[in-house]
Amino acid sequence: MKMRKLGTLEVSEIGAGAMSISANYGPPADITQGIKTLRTAHDNGVTFFDTAEVYGPYTSEKLVGEALAPIRDQVRIATKFGFAIDGTIGLNSRPERIKQVAEASLQRLKTDRIDLFYQHRVDPDVPIEDVAGAVKDLIQEGKVLHFGLSEPSAKTIRLAHAVQAVTAVQTEYSMMERNPETNGVLAACEELGIGFVPWGPMGMGYLTGKIDSNTKLDPKSDLRTTFERFSRENLAANMPIIDFLKKYAGTKGATPSQIALSWLLARKPFIVPIPGTRNVDHLNENLGALRVELTPADLIEIDAALSKITVHGGRMNKMQMELVDASA
Repeated sequence: MKMRKLGTLEVSEIGAGAMSISANYGPPADITQGIKTLRTAHDNGVTFFDTAEVYGPYTSEKLVGEALAPIRDQVRIATKFGFAIDGTIGLNSRPERIKQVAEASLQRLKTDRIDLFYQHRVDPDVPIEDVAGAVKDLIQEGKVLHFGLSEPSAKTIRLAHAVQAVTAVQTEYSMMERNPETNGVLAACEELGIGFVPWGPMGMGYLTGKIDSNTKLDPKSDLRTTFERFSRENLAANMPIIDFLKKYAGTKGATPSQIALSWLLARKPFIVPIPGTRNVDHLNENLGALRVELTPADLIEIDAALSKITVHGGRMNKMQMELVDASA
């Protein structure tokens, strides 16, 4: 496993996202299975683990704390604050709330410091300078080591970074979702020396090659059923990208997931994707992406093919997209 730098934070070049183990993409996995998956990730060189207060809520942080407690000094844990968790999907990044969340997260994670503390969504009611100032206080107290932002605009990144250095920015980014390339976010990270952490690097399951027009998701437990991209019509309409990926993966002796991850790794040296899985076999498949080397010529070939394919359907539902920072 090679290492990469997110700002000044050194982590494995692929991380592990814990959200899907505890919530959102189907019913929660058995905790024993979740612990096994996270520890197997570490056994295979993964040192960067991503969770959040709102996943569950709370159960994902507890799982990560339980799984990583015996190896705490060998790993880096990222978690997030910013949702009100009051029965709505409202936001709350008031400084006093941030400090309360930090204390509660430290307890659940069974640790004395949070390696990377992200604002989960930009709160329009709290100036980003106040948010950065609150995290700066936590860093001075030693409770937090690094500050991150999730789904911010380039403008917000710059304003926050001027108060407290931003170590990492997390946004959805994959072959199917390339907004960070055009909205200034990736460029701002490169300019300011900030790491970039793509969530949903497998297009929320599309790019595994295991989803097709007949896929049925459970509306009771799977958030994706509310996303336009996962409607019956769009599952069918988006098959060309899956067909291309399967065919291309075949030429490289790889799987679609491995191509999707290696494509991200080859984009920029400061990109660290965090695929999430509850399944050890899928984890091993994902880590196999590290054996796939995509050359600049490969990237040109892939981009040329992708430019001819339209992605159908928005990446999240309307309510969630309203929480994405679009300030220019």
